[in-house]
Amino acid sequence: MTSSADTPGAITEQQPSLPPVLAEVVRSGFVEGVHRGSLVVLAADGSVDLALGDVAAPVFPRSTNKPMQAAAILRAGLDLSGERLALAAASHSGESFHLDLVQKMLAEYDLAPEQLQTPPDLPLDPAEAENYLAAGKVRDPLTMNCSGKHTAMLAACAANGWPLENYLDQHHPLQRLVLEAVRDASGEAVDHIGTDGCGAPLMALSLTGLARAYRHFVLAAPGTPERRVADAMRAHPEYVAGTRRPDTWLMREIPGVLSKMGAEAVQALALPDGRALAFKIDDGATRTLGPILARTLRLMGVDAPVLDRIADVPLLGGAERVGEIRAAAF
Repeated sequence: MTSSADTPGAITEQQPSLPPVLAEVVRSGFVEGVHRGSLVVLAADGSVDLALGDVAAPVFPRSTNKPMQAAAILRAGLDLSGERLALAAASHSGESFHLDLVQKMLAEYDLAPEQLQTPPDLPLDPAEAENYLAAGKVRDPLTMNCSGKHTAMLAACAANGWPLENYLDQHHPLQRLVLEAVRDASGEAVDHIGTDGCGAPLMALSLTGLARAYRHFVLAAPGTPERRVADAMRAHPEYVAGTRRPDTWLMREIPGVLSKMGAEAVQALALPDGRALAFKIDDGATRTLGPILARTLRLMGVDAPVLDRIADVPLLGGAERVGEIRAAAF
């Protein structure tokens, strides 16, 4: 049997190179699957220290965009701080303290829950979702993990006399400020704007631009919108994520870290000295985030007990541990 490559005059198809394997699925000592993606690490001076895969192509950063959206809300003149500003940059778990603060913020700015344009949803945290359903409750816009961000967006619009009914339109004054904040932080032009899961405009960036944006936030001068957002997130990480979430654990236990995950397996993080990372798993498997993040931070010289915690993603068989999701040896 001959292949097309062996046939004179045959046209050989050029196969695109596959992204590198960043995580492996190991069951009973057998690698039953892999997760591919791209990853970039920036040195303290902002130069690229490590690049795996295509770190220059645009991706949708999903909720890793939220610090930039929160900075735009401050640029619009809304004076948020503390837990309220952290919640404006949050993908909250839907725990009671999250939902209570969303309701307080709505009342403080004379807004009604019905004005939120978040899609009805259950709490993001599985345990909270089970309790929520057991209490006889149904999906609600307020419970959706982006409701804090949307409340802050509405409040900024109300404070400026901007229309509330179309606050998610990409041409709305607030969303133009978001676009400006994304460009400023990343140092990149935004060539594609889509719609995020919560309905807000979503600006595509390269992974290098995303890492650069997080570096910009931690190195920004005190009092600037970017630094205020970074400081609020790091001071109140439980409002950014939740009590059972890796972003919270990292920001609590590693001084000065700014960390945020996004849907479809996107992660961005910056250390206080300006080193930063960003990665995306092509198949969107968020179960890989902890192991890959822990390995990358160790490669960057970070050593903390929390890395063991986020790296541990067990696989079960018959209700017993039989394997794990582990970072590949990159």
